[in-house]
Amino acid sequence: MSLAGKVAIVTGSGRGLGLAYAQELARQGAAVVVNDVDAAVAEEAVATITAAGGQAVAVVAPVGTTEVAQQLVRAAVDAFGRLDILVTNAGVLRDKSFLKMTDEDFDTVINVHLRGTFTCAREAFAYFKENGIAGRIIAIGSPTGQRGAFGQTNYAAAKAGIVGMVRTWALEMKRAGVTANAVIPVAVTAMTRTVPFFAKAVEAEDRGEPMPEFFRKELGFGSADDVSGLIAFLASDAAAGITGQAIGAGGDRLQLWSHPEAIESAYHDGGWDYGTLQAGFPFAEALQSVGEKFPELPEELRPEPVAK
Repeated sequence: MSLAGKVAIVTGSGRGLGLAYAQELARQGAAVVVNDVDAAVAEEAVATITAAGGQAVAVVAPVGTTEVAQQLVRAAVDAFGRLDILVTNAGVLRDKSFLKMTDEDFDTVINVHLRGTFTCAREAFAYFKENGIAGRIIAIGSPTGQRGAFGQTNYAAAKAGIVGMVRTWALEMKRAGVTANAVIPVAVTAMTRTVPFFAKAVEAEDRGEPMPEFFRKELGFGSADDVSGLIAFLASDAAAGITGQAIGAGGDRLQLWSHPEAIESAYHDGGWDYGTLQAGFPFAEALQSVGEKFPELPEELRPEPVAK
């Protein structure tokens, strides 16, 4: 189903994953509002879309405030007459271990990722509801928000919060016919470029060559274009019945993440007081792992040792 006649906002779409999402939405027929904090980057992104026959305009502003969210919705309506799709991709990183992370480090990441998603989605939903549009909200999560990652307290909190909001929005927006989903991308980004484990995959991507199958299949790790098809699908009429989900995409792999569910239950007459728990914690053999566990790299894909 074509996206012709639909209008999308993609925050943080000047480069990287966000640009790939904007380009794919345009390729499928949607007009796009590109957003970035760098005017030159935003205009270049618009140029790539229009050069390929698409329609796009730019809004240069940092997401987070209600005022910027309103500006984005207004830009879509002013330029293209309506709004149908919101993709919240804008984000920043301030990675530090817990005790070194400052209030500013925490607040900056929460403001852009979490508050920016909240304010933009609120304005978009208000527009959808007022105008009887069965809109689409697609919020970008991360494996870090699902599993945790060392040095990313702020980012993990934001991304986990985004998935929590999406599940709540799916309940609140159902009657209006609006869907809300989270996408968990696993792809070459500025962050993954710095991880030695992915070095051979990044090198292949930079040379314009196919990534080794180990990355694409075993890790579900790929390029930004491997994620953009899911974004366009969730934005389409074909995905009208999909809402409240967290869906992973990367390389050749698509994943459906579970909602948090209780996996073990134990009962004790009179309840679980301190002494009873001291005598035997019932879940000692069922504790859940944290962080991502990668399989061992094949020898031929291991990064070159760094000379000391």
